[in-house]
Amino acid sequence: MADNCSSVEIVEGCRLPVLRKNQEHEDEWPLAEILSLKEVSGRKLFYVHYIDFNKRLDEWVTADRLDMKKLQFPKKEAKTPTKNGLSGSRPSSPERAEREVVPKRKEVVPLVTPVPPATPVPALPSSTETSQAAVFPVVREPPPFKAREDLEPIPTVTTNGTARRLIPPQPGRKRKANCGGPDEMIKVLQYNKPQSAAVFLPPPEDSQDSSDGIPTAPRMTGSLVSDRSHDDIITRMKNIECIELGRHRLKPWYFSPYPQELTTLPILYLCEFCLKYLKSLKCLQRHLTKCNLRHPPGNEIYRKGTISFFEIDGRKNKNYSQNLCLLAKCFLDHKTLYYDTDPFLFYVMTEYDSKGFHIVGYFSKEKESTEDYNVACILTLPPYQRRGYGKLLIEFSYELSKVEGKTGTPEKPLSDLGLLSYRSYWSQTILEILMDLKPDNGERPQITINEISEITSVKKEDVISTLQYLNLINYYKGQYILTLSEEIVDGHEKAMQKRHLRIDPKCLHFTPKDWSKRGKW
Repeated sequence: MADNCSSVEIVEGCRLPVLRKNQEHEDEWPLAEILSLKEVSGRKLFYVHYIDFNKRLDEWVTADRLDMKKLQFPKKEAKTPTKNGLSGSRPSSPERAEREVVPKRKEVVPLVTPVPPATPVPALPSSTETSQAAVFPVVREPPPFKAREDLEPIPTVTTNGTARRLIPPQPGRKRKANCGGPDEMIKVLQYNKPQSAAVFLPPPEDSQDSSDGIPTAPRMTGSLVSDRSHDDIITRMKNIECIELGRHRLKPWYFSPYPQELTTLPILYLCEFCLKYLKSLKCLQRHLTKCNLRHPPGNEIYRKGTISFFEIDGRKNKNYSQNLCLLAKCFLDHKTLYYDTDPFLFYVMTEYDSKGFHIVGYFSKEKESTEDYNVACILTLPPYQRRGYGKLLIEFSYELSKVEGKTGTPEKPLSDLGLLSYRSYWSQTILEILMDLKPDNGERPQITINEISEITSVKKEDVISTLQYLNLINYYKGQYILTLSEEIVDGHEKAMQKRHLRIDPKCLHFTPKDWSKRGKW
């Protein structure tokens, strides 16, 4: 495909189809953008980003994988002044000129766009309020089941990049705008079918909107959220080829700011106990003779079987915390790295064997969060993914929130894999509560959104958005109802049978600290 590659000069910013293998190991030619070029042993290599694919799939390719017949050159742009007063520009992509009226984004859209934070149950508009659209969270894929088969499809519109679902008004039914508040009683009605139930939310007399000023777009100013304003061609490219951590070799997904001299090494070696980075196997072996750690520094606050959790103070164990952030940045794209780890606590999950406690994953949280965040960053290392450890980390974060007597939510935006894990955890946790409700003295059991939130420590906005995501909320005969179909119940029971790893609250030894009363951390 690259017969005329020598005659045509490829520059950064060019776009063309590139050969790659898909998940079924079949050849495909997705459109890709050339981000960088280099020459190794007389061979030209091209660093490509596949358009509409996640950045973790970016790679160096040879010229024979390029389809030169469909080469698109970047269109020139007028140079724009930079902060230091010097002019600067980067070759633009072919489509960039068509988007001049739209604010430019320096980041290529990832495979899964982060969704807005949880939104409350919107009020169905009355006949006089048809111009207001109810806001629902953006969902890439519909759930594999429907709450009601006879529901008609709801049209969607897009406003300012946010998908909105329009719910038509019901003629002859007037109701208040703020119906379905979190303090309303939910009544559960058992149908004749053995595995069906409906949850009723009657229209309130006087209820408050549960939104509490929740924004409709992802918050980009969190403690560890990257605002993408400093993205450049360097940070868009993976800079570490391979990491050896204990018995595992990991291929990083994203850029991480390790020292420049280490980025040219074929393998970067890490001590799996203190996470110190070293340039050679000999250096690692010499380090291991002097490193006395066999577990993360800090206090072990949980142990059951071979699973342990360690609480690490970012101020007391600064070197370990910074090394952990450097490692995590290889696999997290939506967060930025702060060397000031003092305001954070790190909870590291480990697996124990005769050689020590091996890191599996971790999450971090702010010592003081003004927005009820109980997780800042969360990561399961690639060798341990798809084994239930991600949900275990999430469950542990909510167990800590229960001990603290708070409700919590993860810092937004979530990565694509993080969003899937949280959606799954929230769905299973809430369905577990609803299915365990029993009739009381022949009366229908009642529960409110706030009660579900208090039981699970899941923030009420996340509870409501999960019910919307599962498509359980409907309006029927003057009432809001949640319908648990047989499909939902069966799917939930099968999922819970596969979920073997659970947190045992009895094994948690944790005393929360009031960080607001401390002059210094």
